[in-house]
Amino acid sequence: MPDGSALLLFAGATLALNLTPGPDMLYVVARSVGEGRAAGVASALGIAVGCLVHTLLVALGLAQLLVAVPAAYDVVRFGGAAYLVYLGIRAILARPAADAEAPPRASRGAIFRQGIVTNILNPKVALFFLAFLPQFVDAGRGSVAVQLLFLGLLFNASGTLVNLGVAWAASGAGRWTADRVGPSPLLQRVTGAVFIALGVRIAFAGRS
Repeated sequence: MPDGSALLLFAGATLALNLTPGPDMLYVVARSVGEGRAAGVASALGIAVGCLVHTLLVALGLAQLLVAVPAAYDVVRFGGAAYLVYLGIRAILARPAADAEAPPRASRGAIFRQGIVTNILNPKVALFFLAFLPQFVDAGRGSVAVQLLFLGLLFNASGTLVNLGVAWAASGAGRWTADRVGPSPLLQRVTGAVFIALGVRIAFAGRS
């Protein structure tokens, strides 16, 4: 395992990075504001599972394929972008239930699975882990793969706690808004617009 000073540096860098708004955090915010705290928590946990997959890919050396084979990177990138745009369009076009003003909400299981898929299909997460985690690995202190897995788990734990806090705060803001303006499909439309914007961002983002 990395020594204590390296772990402290890693923990500080990890917290700073996880507190910086990015696609995952915006996804959690959109879900939380539009569909409530349970949806935000489900999306945060789904993203956590997706990050576990990326960690395993880096530890096993499979993430190198995204660097070595540009076509593989593009396939994953455009697949993720298309999926987010699909979710956004579906949210915007969703019709309210016949007996309510608010639009129907996705099940928590569906939101959890969507969180996993959107994270896995963002290749920049794998490239980030591939660039960031090895900086704190000490080849003289044991298996490199085990150290990468350990560091990835620490990073993921920190990010999940941050996203759960974001879900709690954003859902409170959404509930505050709903209490004052009443049930409305507007928040659902905003959620859809955020998903589409994230999809476009991923589609046109470079590797840097």
